Amino acid sequence: MQVNIDFFADNGIKWKYYIVKAGDEMFAEERRGKILEILHEAQRVLVKELAEQFHVSIDSIRRDLSIMEEQGLLKKTHGGAIPVSAVRKPVVPSAVRIKDGPSHITAISKTAVSYIQEHDTIFLSGTNLHFHMIKYLPQHMPITVVTNSVKIAEQLRESENTDVYLIGGQVNKTGMISDIIANEMVKQFTIDLCFMTAGAISLQGVSTATPEEASFSRAVLEVSRRRFILASHENMEHDAFSKIGPLNSFHLLITDEGTPKELRDQIEKQGLEVTVAKGSYPVAVPDYS
Repeated sequence: MQVNIDFFADNGIKWKYYIVKAGDEMFAEERRGKILEILHEAQRVLVKELAEQFHVSIDSIRRDLSIMEEQGLLKKTHGGAIPVSAVRKPVVPSAVRIKDGPSHITAISKTAVSYIQEHDTIFLSGTNLHFHMIKYLPQHMPITVVTNSVKIAEQLRESENTDVYLIGGQVNKTGMISDIIANEMVKQFTIDLCFMTAGAISLQGVSTATPEEASFSRAVLEVSRRRFILASHENMEHDAFSKIGPLNSFHLLITDEGTPKELRDQIEKQGLEVTVAKGSYPVAVPDYS
């Protein structure tokens, strides 16, 4: 294998050296160093692409990534790897709103609402998806909404045919309530349909930003008959700080067409049904400014 190396001499002239490695592939340690460089620049690497780039087997790349993960250099994901920093990266605050409703967010929201039946008691929190969902809640039939979001409760309080129950406790700066008081209060309800969202979903499970949010989410799941998780492709193949539970804690995942089919198949093998919202190909980029 020929490797090109450029450098500049003291007189400013650019020189190029050509080094031919013994054998047909780079040494494993050198290859891992190069993988780390690529990961730093691209923020994600795929096993298949790396195998093609370095002319080695997929198993060799998988071994590289496993060793690098053990060394704390990266975090393996389905089909590749991400930087370690992405694992502890804070999830976008719930107060942040996606402007103008991207098509895939709208599609997920409408698909979720289509499962609501007359007289259902549903749970909504206060994330971007939940705010999009309330635009499409049925107005023609009576439903009950249980929420831990002051802002969601305020939006729905004058809606006809909708009874609203606000979970009590300490209100944080985003208008959400997820402390120990909220955990106890939600146990007083029976919820027909829980629409949960999360900061991250991977084959390792569903996770969110803080232990408090994770604990409250688990309390809601315990009192819910049907448990849905809503997630756009941006939240897939990541792990946030606090785990809510394994994939099979939920009955249905509603996502968009940006989530790879291979990943969807792997999720279903773990016992979680997956529905792709129609017309949800992500053509717009979220604006968090």
